[in-house]
Amino acid sequence: MGVPLKSCYDAVIIGAGISGLTCGCFLAKEGMSVLLMDQHHRPGGCCTSFSRNGYTFDAAAHSFGSYREGGNMRLVLEALDMAGKIEIRRFTPSDIILSPDYQITFWSGKDKTVQELQQFFPDEADNILRFIGRLTDSKPLDFVALRSMTYKDLLDLYFTDDKLKAILSIAVFGNGALPPSLISAFTGAKIFTEFILDGGYYPDGSMQALPDALAERFEELGGELQLSCLVKKIRTDANSVRGVVLEKGVSIRAKYVVASCDARQTIFKLLGRKVVNSEVLHEIDDLIPSLSTFILYLGIDRPFKSLPKPGTNIWFLPYYDLDKGYEAAKKGRLESIGYMVRLSPDCRTILGFVNAPFRSRLYWEKRKAAHMESFIARIEEQIIPGLSEHIVHKEAATPQTLYRYTLNYRGAAYGWATFPGQLFTPVLRQAAHIKGLHLTGHWTAQTQGIPGVAYLGLNTAKLIMHREKIVN
Repeated sequence: MGVPLKSCYDAVIIGAGISGLTCGCFLAKEGMSVLLMDQHHRPGGCCTSFSRNGYTFDAAAHSFGSYREGGNMRLVLEALDMAGKIEIRRFTPSDIILSPDYQITFWSGKDKTVQELQQFFPDEADNILRFIGRLTDSKPLDFVALRSMTYKDLLDLYFTDDKLKAILSIAVFGNGALPPSLISAFTGAKIFTEFILDGGYYPDGSMQALPDALAERFEELGGELQLSCLVKKIRTDANSVRGVVLEKGVSIRAKYVVASCDARQTIFKLLGRKVVNSEVLHEIDDLIPSLSTFILYLGIDRPFKSLPKPGTNIWFLPYYDLDKGYEAAKKGRLESIGYMVRLSPDCRTILGFVNAPFRSRLYWEKRKAAHMESFIARIEEQIIPGLSEHIVHKEAATPQTLYRYTLNYRGAAYGWATFPGQLFTPVLRQAAHIKGLHLTGHWTAQTQGIPGVAYLGLNTAKLIMHREKIVN
């Protein structure tokens, strides 16, 4: 890392998140000269970890899915010959839902999860089997039909019990920042299958181990990684990319530029209004970002009796009306909505998060401490009795924190809000019609989560290799 820059590369990638790292690895593997840059001092984007007072905390991403045989994440890592570079464990159960009436566990085995749901909702037994069967047995093209529906539309095709529908939606809401009435059925179904039914995977040590392993592999393959390096401009000429401009005016030439970062920043700032068609700019200006998150980090003195199972996501659902929860989240009433809490695999730290709105720095400076204490009190009352007696370190990340470290527009946790009308947004593809420019990552509005963006990184690399007539 940090080797002297050359003046010219085959490809420059902006953003060393999982999608950028994956794309860079596959391009370097085919012999292309690739420069990968990120403004942060660590690779990973939202998939990073940090240390405080001897404790290691996962900054945002806390586990991943789709690592089964044939799953997207396994396919990507196997294709990069990552065996031996990273050890991945699976924690089961991956998720537990606590509602006013039920405690429901999502196990690693589909059949066991179906039986659990049928036990609590016997009147919906056949529908549960049909619903989960459709999601797990479908081919990729079968999900395309879900793009114009909401997740609520999909659930309504199978179920009449509103409590069951909310239980099948709380983790979708948490990981997608939209209630079932607004999130696309495509996104909801993908979150449910890849995050919940095939979730619970965790790299040995911390989440940072995953981007670190990809960064190491990238450099082994001949790629160059520059961290703490901010790209100021994408250079273009005659509707083609020519490279990038860094801080202090340093210019790097490149045949291809891959923007694995905030799409709005890419289009309005890195390209600029003189380069992108005004109609495209107007349409992008109307796109709505997802909510952000408020994240709690706790270090504890020792394991104690009331702690949940390590590595399991505990979702607290205070009521079944997720539209009500969404409206409360938008207004910043964080003390009244559902949340997730997770004990780390080493039983030393606890992470909790709740959907939250983007507000000014002053807004969060005034409220951060109160939200943190309220969050701790809720977890202690509702999930982990006696928690406060064991806390030796506590801090929190606000939406402003997420913005500072990722530069994501309005601190958005999931890129654009995945309403059906914003999914697979054509205008983003139009904005990338500059020859040699490619957009990748969750801001392309095609997928979410670590496996999704990794697969997008692979697909972006394939597009470039196809143009270079590299057969793979």
